[in-house]
Amino acid sequence: DVYRMITRVLRNDLTVLVLGDSGTGKELVAEAIHELGSRRSGPLVAVNTAAIPRELIESELFGHEKGAFTGAVSRSIGKFEQAHGGTLFLDEIGDMPPEAQTRLLRALQSRKIRRVGGREEVSIDVRIIAATNRDLTPMIAAGTFREDLYYRLNVVPIHLPPLRERKGDIEPLVRHFLRAAAAEGLPSRSLSAEAVSLLEAQPWRGNVRELRNFVFRAALLSRE
Repeated sequence: DVYRMITRVLRNDLTVLVLGDSGTGKELVAEAIHELGSRRSGPLVAVNTAAIPRELIESELFGHEKGAFTGAVSRSIGKFEQAHGGTLFLDEIGDMPPEAQTRLLRALQSRKIRRVGGREEVSIDVRIIAATNRDLTPMIAAGTFREDLYYRLNVVPIHLPPLRERKGDIEPLVRHFLRAAAAEGLPSRSLSAEAVSLLEAQPWRGNVRELRNFVFRAALLSRE
């Protein structure tokens, strides 16, 4: 289902909202849409909106002019302008502060941005892919996430199910990660049927990311 949804958005620039628990591979979906789509010749710029300090997020996204604030010693180009002609991936969009949500909504509606401290508006040509591991519906009800921004982002939703709901993926993923571990210089390991049963019984709250780290650790530490 995820693959089919990806193929449906390759020939258009519709905004995509990738939903799923942490570690399910939301950024990989964004990379696939970019690399297989019509904007593959342009840049893919990823920004984790939860990792940027609240007071710097607007500067990070939209850039700033020299002297816009203390420490702004030169003009800085933001992520929107860096992604011009390509794709802008906004990860952890549910953690974006309200004031930045307002600026983002305005940029998506007008396809123009204004650098912090600037007066001129700059036209932007980017495809937006956003992602979150949070349920935005109760956040909208609580007033911490803008409803109009949600509808602007949620044009094409792609939901990534957690690993515990796709047990059949565990064995091929583990074999893939064992090959990857060997390619990085770790001991080459095989996978027994008993090991597969044991792995499929685990909850994997960290999903594919947790599984990968576990396999690398097992490849390093196992004695048999």
